[in-house]
Amino acid sequence: MAAHVDPGYKGPLEYSTEESRMNILGFWIFLGAEFVLFSCLFAMYIILQGSTAGGPTAKELFEFKTMMIQTLLLLTSSFTCGLAIHEMRRGKAKGLAIWLVITLLLGLGFLYMEIEEFLLYVNHEGATWGTSAFLSSFFVLVGTHGAHVTLGALWMIGIIIQVLQRGLTPRTTRKAFIIGLYWHFLDVMWVFIFTVVYLTGMVV
Repeated sequence: MAAHVDPGYKGPLEYSTEESRMNILGFWIFLGAEFVLFSCLFAMYIILQGSTAGGPTAKELFEFKTMMIQTLLLLTSSFTCGLAIHEMRRGKAKGLAIWLVITLLLGLGFLYMEIEEFLLYVNHEGATWGTSAFLSSFFVLVGTHGAHVTLGALWMIGIIIQVLQRGLTPRTTRKAFIIGLYWHFLDVMWVFIFTVVYLTGMVV
């Protein structure tokens, strides 16, 4: 069933129906819950970061160059995601899809580097989940963020397919707008991770 566009509405298409407005509001509430989740994980990490139990420390494990590349990939993907929404607002379905694909590729590059990082720690440094409380909290915090990025990438693939098949409708634009909110949220969380976990770990 096609969504009913409110008569006389002249704003962004993703807000053009009552259903879309309620879904977007609901997603903002969901992001609030996600913020609480990550706040708890950050608190856990901050408390446990000094509990290395004789295992590798943050300063011994983290490499600034690797962290910077990951950060640039994800922050650039936030910019391209913004360009995708800009194209959507201009009524360009193809432009929206192209920029979402670029965002997706940058996100996959980030995930590849994160998996490589984890494998390096486990296989070459002996830094596993059970080595220390510090590493347990690290893998939980960073791994939770990586799982969210993976979910976002899969979600984005589905939205790209829908946009290419159906064009710009109140429903597809709403979904694209929501994935944009989700992706920006993940980028903000990564900035906190980069600062609290990696930068602090390499300095302290």
